[in-house]
Amino acid sequence: MGLLDSEPGSVLNVVSTALNDTVEFYRWTWSIADKRVENWPLMQSPWPTLSISTLYLLFVWLGPKWMKDREPFQMRLVLIVYNFGMVLLNLFIFREIAAALWWYFVSKGVEYLDTVFFILRKKNNQVSFLHVYHHCTMFTLWWIGIKWVAGGQAFFGAQMNSFIHVIMYSYYGLTAFGPWIQKYLWWKRYLTMLQLIQFHVTIGHTALSLYTDCPFPKWMHWALIAYAISFIFLFLNFYVRTYKEPKKPKTGKTAVNGISANGVDKSEKQLVIENGKKQKNGKAKGE
Repeated sequence: MGLLDSEPGSVLNVVSTALNDTVEFYRWTWSIADKRVENWPLMQSPWPTLSISTLYLLFVWLGPKWMKDREPFQMRLVLIVYNFGMVLLNLFIFREIAAALWWYFVSKGVEYLDTVFFILRKKNNQVSFLHVYHHCTMFTLWWIGIKWVAGGQAFFGAQMNSFIHVIMYSYYGLTAFGPWIQKYLWWKRYLTMLQLIQFHVTIGHTALSLYTDCPFPKWMHWALIAYAISFIFLFLNFYVRTYKEPKKPKTGKTAVNGISANGVDKSEKQLVIENGKKQKNGKAKGE
């Protein structure tokens, strides 16, 4: 009986110790956070970032259901402004250093609009696992990066990625002008190759930092390597399926790099046919 009587107390002690350790760990992590960013927008707490990411995932789930019986939006002008706006934002990040990392984090949240535009235009086939995984994890994980390591080692990846996004969103912006220019955009597969090169360079740069004992959190080094490897597998799978497998008759636009391709379909003609009906004046809803 004595053993049985002591079991509830032992369990409570274990739970209490675990809770105390968790609270102490939480306090410790906040004590070592970068003081420069503690009063910046979205940096006081992880909850706004997590809430935005949760709303994003809810839209990925509920958006297609809401659009099911609605006509797709085309939003050509919106896409042109959005894509070239992202070009300017990423160009700014590429040229700056410290505070630009916060803008880089914000840009990852803005890129949720890639998915929103897909769903509103009923391009649900573009909302792949790779697409959602990339967008959701980048915005969420970069909150951690800005909160604790806003500079130094963290900036290399952001700068390289911003440079690639300047090229990528330039491509998307040009495709949004329509079929007359899309026939000249022969280089979309090279954007995927550029992304793959980026991930390999990231692994090499991070491994070198580990070898030279760079004063950067070791766990972040290893987490970044694992993260880059996951993208290599996903992007290679996309590249093989898109460019190496036998081509099938096209039923829609192929994504440029598997994560976003928010231009205007080449198949869009002056008379747009949506849901089996011709739209008046050759325009679809929202155009």
